Amino acid sequence: MKTSVVVSAICGLLAGILPAWAQSDMITRMTRVGVMRPGSNTPAPPPTDAYCRANFGFPCYSPQEIQAAYGVAPVLSKGFQGTGQTIVIVVSYGSPTIAADLKVFDAGYGLPDPPSFTVLAPFGTVPFNPNNQAQVNWAAETTLDVMWAHAMAPGAKIVVLTSPVDETQGTQGLRLFLQLEQYALEQHLGQIISQSWGTAENTLFTPEGRVLLQQFEALYQRAAQQQVTVLAAAGDTGTSNVDVNNNPYPFPTVVYPACSPWVTAVGGTTLNADTNGNYQSETVWNNSTGATGGGVSQQFAEPLYQASLPAAAQTILGGHRGMPDLALNADFNTPILIYVGFFPNADQNGYYAVGGTSAAAPQWGGIIADVNQLAGFPLGFLNPRLYSLGENGGLFHDISVGNNAFNGLPGYTAAPGWDPTSGWGTPNVSTLAAALAH
Repeated sequence: MKTSVVVSAICGLLAGILPAWAQSDMITRMTRVGVMRPGSNTPAPPPTDAYCRANFGFPCYSPQEIQAAYGVAPVLSKGFQGTGQTIVIVVSYGSPTIAADLKVFDAGYGLPDPPSFTVLAPFGTVPFNPNNQAQVNWAAETTLDVMWAHAMAPGAKIVVLTSPVDETQGTQGLRLFLQLEQYALEQHLGQIISQSWGTAENTLFTPEGRVLLQQFEALYQRAAQQQVTVLAAAGDTGTSNVDVNNNPYPFPTVVYPACSPWVTAVGGTTLNADTNGNYQSETVWNNSTGATGGGVSQQFAEPLYQASLPAAAQTILGGHRGMPDLALNADFNTPILIYVGFFPNADQNGYYAVGGTSAAAPQWGGIIADVNQLAGFPLGFLNPRLYSLGENGGLFHDISVGNNAFNGLPGYTAAPGWDPTSGWGTPNVSTLAAALAH
């Protein structure tokens, strides 16, 4: 072997990162690429990107490579690492080993520990059951969100808020998520909230669902008033989503809360970078592993900040909210790595390759923490600022190739400027940070 990393010979696929919108499709998954040292309880270091390309046929982008590709590295090198900021991550269940796993991840990639890491469960917990697939999925999601928010903002504090109820399609679990986020605002826990979950907005078109929609929208407006940035993943199945019985809708749909006009929705791309993290090209994520969510809300009218979009975009929007607003690498064929230590069988623990828009949202959370520090104040509600800057050259990688048609449903096609597959595109943080801050 080329390194000391022990790699699974089969590169086994496990059901893994499964946000609510993807549970019926089982398309999101973890690919095991690194395990424990033979005869030892000590984790091996993460496999290098070059090793993954040579042995698995896909890259394993490190934090340093992603930082380089998206222009985060120059901002970090100037000392703007999210210091003084707190990122709040909202999940079901959490992970029983997240604190220890984060230390392994940090040691493997040469990252410092966060200045503070806290897990709060204001509404109680349930014992972790490794045979419960939903709990395993959420443990992996927690791991992903924490590690990669931290990777983009090593100086930021992290608070994980956990719910004892599984969030699936429809209203199940949403009420407790609402209460967790109300708790975050009431307790002033942080300046950034990251949400790697969602449900088709159509599942909320019931009396109970519409009440929850109103309550969430009031919450997000309150977050804007408190200068708290709220991010949400756009989904991993293109324009195809399922109802509460996991039956696909026969028409294009979007997910909530990403489609809320008060939330910054994060879509997904396929990033092509070299093993030094040099950016080469990027397309809309859409292949056998999944596709970025994106499209037009049936619930929400077009917000004022989208009114300045050109005529071609207005024709698509038809007076409704379009999403996503931003994007980042999410393709499972161009993955990032997490370290998992929550399986009782040590042979199952190790580094896993992951993806999805649920990886993109927390990384944007880390980026905003860096920019908040640079600005000297919390940016808060991002969207008006983003849309006023979007046409400025050099701030974003404009993704103009690809579409998000999926599962036989029509989708939307990337175009120059904003579009409902990748929003304004992915960031060049080295230039975007100053523009957002000023």
